Amino acid sequence: MNKRLKDTIYRRILPPTGLFLINLLSRTYRIALMNPENETQPLEKDKSLIYASWHQRFFPGITLFAERKPIAIMISQSRDGEFISLIVKMLGWEPVRGSSSRGGLAALVKLKRLVLQGYRIGHIVDGPQGPLGIVKPGLVMMAQATGVAVVPTITSAERRWQAGSWDRFMIPKPFSRVIIRFDDPVYVPRKLDKDAFENMRKKIEFRLADLYKKTDRLWNDPGFIKGLFN
Repeated sequence: MNKRLKDTIYRRILPPTGLFLINLLSRTYRIALMNPENETQPLEKDKSLIYASWHQRFFPGITLFAERKPIAIMISQSRDGEFISLIVKMLGWEPVRGSSSRGGLAALVKLKRLVLQGYRIGHIVDGPQGPLGIVKPGLVMMAQATGVAVVPTITSAERRWQAGSWDRFMIPKPFSRVIIRFDDPVYVPRKLDKDAFENMRKKIEFRLADLYKKTDRLWNDPGFIKGLFN
């Protein structure tokens, strides 16, 4: 297969095909939101926020957050990032290319400008290569640069497939019930010394881990689940 044909498949065939399958599967889910006030309050205050989620769990929210435009997401400048950027554009989101290792400062400047224009930000806190469940410093830096709240965003599926990849990527099975839960907003001071910065990073990391555990355990309470989805 020549390079031009590979590029055509990579750029023009795989992204729309992948997005079609994602939309098809996502339409079968029954989604319930928990604590939606934790999303609406910072939006009322600042007109923007940062959705913070683990790489493992972002799949269930793809189509939901496609409706929350305008939204921007930072994506690495790698080849895999290029593929993801194509899908992101099809969703109507704004890809901002950069990472801690390459182009990060320019990406933060662009995100700050987009926030002033009313964009929300989606951020995968332990991507793109992990380790699983470790909040990278970029989230705290992003919150400092933009001045908007970090809202830990937790997803949990009743029935799911789980991959053997580094992130143990989760995809809810067709017709599964899915909880999307918003935690209390976290505001990050613009100036932090080294220790305070690390404490803030760990605080958000703990909040995400704790809420994921608590939310996953809700499936063991049939009464609560029945009330949530009715």
